[in-house]
Amino acid sequence: MTDTHVTKRPLTLLGLGGMGTALARAWLAAGHPVTVWNRTAAKAGALAPHGARVAADPAAAVAANGLVVLCLLDDASIAAVLDGVDLTGKDLVNLTTGTPAEGRARARWAEERGARFVDAGIMGTPTMIDTPGSGAYVFYSGSRALFEAHREVLEVPAAARFVGADPGHAALHDVALLSAMTGLFAGISHAYALIEGEDIAPGDLSPLLSEWLGTMGFFVGNAAERLTSRDFTTGVVSNLAMQVAASGTLLRTAADQGVSTELISPYLDLMRERLEADPARHGAEDTVGAITLLRRGAA
Repeated sequence: MTDTHVTKRPLTLLGLGGMGTALARAWLAAGHPVTVWNRTAAKAGALAPHGARVAADPAAAVAANGLVVLCLLDDASIAAVLDGVDLTGKDLVNLTTGTPAEGRARARWAEERGARFVDAGIMGTPTMIDTPGSGAYVFYSGSRALFEAHREVLEVPAAARFVGADPGHAALHDVALLSAMTGLFAGISHAYALIEGEDIAPGDLSPLLSEWLGTMGFFVGNAAERLTSRDFTTGVVSNLAMQVAASGTLLRTAADQGVSTELISPYLDLMRERLEADPARHGAEDTVGAITLLRRGAA
């Protein structure tokens, strides 16, 4: 007879907020032995009936397994929770939301304590975790050896994308995408504000917005190509001079509708600044050139 029993790799999870709990449930459902700890003990206790082993304190939780996943409130919480805990020989996977600088500093901190480290950025919400077709995934960066050793475990809750040995790159990718989303939401919010009080139902504008924004998605690839080549003029259809002139219509319409321009003015101002710096040179450019102004004081 062939023994088909496969022992799933155990892990420890520190932090059981909404995301941490979703991760724990995903690993438990997949058959992984999971040791959990949370500052509010009741949240850890709630997972015990589902098979989780509840540790009395962080030190006990870390000691239980070689793979330790952190999903805490913030970077400062990591230092507080793991203060005095022996991390020698441990593999730390940090799913706590942070900045690139915090990821790099935390990697050095872990190395000084004898641990391997990868930082991560979760692209998804708790309801998207372990949900087929949700599109959720996680960026990872830092120790490639650690990532590969635990890839199978890490891919249980959501798809995994390794983005480099620099520990700060997971957070940088995460924040870059979230920043783009924030700008998109700002534009959508302005569009809906314009029709408030008019005989136009939001539900009627909705499919038009979705269709139009999808069509404008070409800007993503176009911007990448132009920023790489630094060629902002070849093949331009709507140049910067035209876009700046047309922006007056957006501003006047907002004024007529009694809508603040605070969500769109910064971008329009940036394009105008680029044009006014050298109209003869920049007027024929694509609007992508304005991106170069954002790195104020960068080395």
